[in-house]
Amino acid sequence: MHRKHRTWGWLLLAFAAGVVWSASVLMAADNAEVDYRADIPYATVAGEELKLDLATPRGLDHAVPAIVAIHGGGFSAGKRQDMSALARRAAAHGYVAATISYRLTPKHRFPAQIEDVKCAVRYLRAHADELKIDRRQIGAMGISAGAYLSMMLGLLDTADGMERDGGNPEQSSKVQAVVSFVGPVNFVRPSYSQAGEQVLEKYFGAKPQERQDECRRSSPITYVNQGDPPMLLFFGTKDPLVDVDHAYQIAEAMTKAQVPGRVELIVGAGHGWFGAEMERTVDASLSFFDQILKR
Repeated sequence: MHRKHRTWGWLLLAFAAGVVWSASVLMAADNAEVDYRADIPYATVAGEELKLDLATPRGLDHAVPAIVAIHGGGFSAGKRQDMSALARRAAAHGYVAATISYRLTPKHRFPAQIEDVKCAVRYLRAHADELKIDRRQIGAMGISAGAYLSMMLGLLDTADGMERDGGNPEQSSKVQAVVSFVGPVNFVRPSYSQAGEQVLEKYFGAKPQERQDECRRSSPITYVNQGDPPMLLFFGTKDPLVDVDHAYQIAEAMTKAQVPGRVELIVGAGHGWFGAEMERTVDASLSFFDQILKR
């Protein structure tokens, strides 16, 4: 993480907008095949109603795998609608796709965001019959902060905590496949850029240097263990926010724990990419989910 003159939040939102635009291009011929339901409440936590939007293949009459799409925004911005075009693309590809909201910083700190996305997965499993979801096969996909949360859905076990009482405690919140676009994997750093320090200060309620235990507890790499689900992780080699070192760290951890998947470096890319490269990586993501969730 470097280039202090760039703000974390602006770049995260810019990348989210790019995904919506690029996915819209991909979706141009598919809209007629998808039903879309918005503003479905999935929990009320600390007095705040959390909602999701649901994209499904039109005429769906049997259970299919689900994909949870999680927006970015540095934990403090963004909205679930940023991922709606991508959800429609996934639904046209044969999935039930949910875009979800979660509580934002600085009002809500770690681990609120993790608790919320776990709650959303439990909701989908609890309502799997009516939503035509195969509760055994749920994947998660996100951008930046949303990618980080997707990884936590795949890596955290019940014993690791962070479930909270958000409803449907009898259901598992662990997903069976993960796709991450430029998600950070390790918050324990020898030093922090100004932008990185600012976003983590909002996340923890204090400077990360003063919250090294929370940095460790909140880092996906802490939880990589044998038996975790396959993960496809994309990183840019010139990302000013999530240094390419994150890619090497998670690849080493996955190798050691024998977690299947792929870590892909987009040479020359920053915190996101557009156009043909976005189309390629979205298609690769759906193919990856097909291999894991539709087998």
